Amino acid sequence: MRIKRGVFLVLVVLSLMALAGCGVNESVSQIARYNVCTEPETLDSAKATGQPEGTILTNMYEGLVRYGEGNKIIPGIAKEWQISPDGLVYTFKLRESKWSNGDPLTAEDFVYSWRRVLNPDNAFDYAYQLYYIKGAEDYNSSSGKVEDVGIKALDPLTLQVELRAPAPQFLGLTAFMTMLPINPKMDQQNKDWPKKIEAQIVNGPFKPVSWEHNQKIELVRNDNYWDATKVKLDKLDIYLIDNIETGYNMYSSGQLDFQDEVPIQELPQLIASKQVKIFTDASTYFYRFNTTSRTLSDLRVRKALAMSINRQDIVDKVTQAGQIPAYSMVPFGLPDYNGQDFRQTAGNQLFQQDIQQAKVLIREAGYPEGKGLPKIRILVNTSSSQQKVAQAIQQMWKENLGVEADIDVQEWTVFNDSMENLDYDVCASGWAPDYLDPMTFIDLFITQGGNNLTGWSSKTYDDLVAKANSTGDQKIRMEAMHSAEAVLIQEMPVMPIYFYTNPGLIKDSLKGVIVPPFAIYADFKNAYIE
Repeated sequence: MRIKRGVFLVLVVLSLMALAGCGVNESVSQIARYNVCTEPETLDSAKATGQPEGTILTNMYEGLVRYGEGNKIIPGIAKEWQISPDGLVYTFKLRESKWSNGDPLTAEDFVYSWRRVLNPDNAFDYAYQLYYIKGAEDYNSSSGKVEDVGIKALDPLTLQVELRAPAPQFLGLTAFMTMLPINPKMDQQNKDWPKKIEAQIVNGPFKPVSWEHNQKIELVRNDNYWDATKVKLDKLDIYLIDNIETGYNMYSSGQLDFQDEVPIQELPQLIASKQVKIFTDASTYFYRFNTTSRTLSDLRVRKALAMSINRQDIVDKVTQAGQIPAYSMVPFGLPDYNGQDFRQTAGNQLFQQDIQQAKVLIREAGYPEGKGLPKIRILVNTSSSQQKVAQAIQQMWKENLGVEADIDVQEWTVFNDSMENLDYDVCASGWAPDYLDPMTFIDLFITQGGNNLTGWSSKTYDDLVAKANSTGDQKIRMEAMHSAEAVLIQEMPVMPIYFYTNPGLIKDSLKGVIVPPFAIYADFKNAYIE
């Protein structure tokens, strides 16, 4: 999932869960105010790719499963499930539930929604997440039929999914926003429903009532949600203020309970005064290279740029929240086959900072001391932390290589369009896992993948990803992914910069918010104001 910010703010379950036996103070207004820091690109779960959208959609919709405390997969719309001994067939028994308009939610709604994701006419970026399903890739690539896709409603409350190969990560993936159901009637009767808040028919803890663009989305408790009696908040106001200093001032003055990003300049004093807690996070901040551009198609240039920046200085002097310099793509926090950490198994040094070697490479590419190299355009969004990191890298490239760069700041929706259209030279990017498995990072860069967005292609890489996806043997899967990551770093279509941490800023009165430690959305289903 795409991350908007450079210094990533989110809160984990540890400090937010209610103590056993604690109740809601009925004399306190149960309204939570949360700033997601940008206007969402879309409210269509099939089209959404980013953290802001993921947080909003997670609170409006519910998939087959949810993530609870401690990375635990818990029942959502599916009350139970069975997996065949060969790992190929998943049978989900759905609970009786309703859409917010009172219509019953059925297995056919999931069939409709997932087929819609795969419909080649829609060209959704995340369609590849469903390729684990038998016939899904063929249909999405227009070489197969929709009726051959392994998704069936056996009866109104039984959904059967057949995979093309065992995929241990599939169950957790069904919690992800791309796999959320949408109401078929809503989609068929009003094609503009993602843009019209009054047209939204949802099945999650909260339903939308208003959308003041670039200001606020108002959600209220959905009384037709199957677990509505456990939803304690009457209202969830999601603010869309992209100026984080403004948002921080609102938080400081009591107008917000949860600010989705902390201004970098405030971090040192907030950490010193213990007003912020820092937790580890399995996400990576990196730069994409547009490998279709004339200069950046040269691997020597890409490697020179990647090897010539001081990541330790960036995390110590710019981001200042305990981030870890990244010399690999997959972050710490994801499991390997042996129960160890995937990153620890391979180590973090898949390449090194080496300014002298970078100078040799840039000279061999025909640009001694940067002379003759066209000025590089670094694309960033409006996050001030992204801009500060870009300024540091801009200076390092100038001082170490003689390479000139400009910084192009674009608001979130325009930024995403530019990235998807390869309208950039170098693009600031963050990625958080969609599920608890290294594949969520590895399959990003397959040829023509919906989230590749670099123009890069490697048959060797594609074959290794296909090998990992062809078996349920975790040892074979993980070894193939380690090899694929090595190819990625050798070819350098991306430049890892650091692994995130979570500087958390939230009012003590807001309890019960759940953010899976490997994800970047905030789930307010169990939240309340104390």
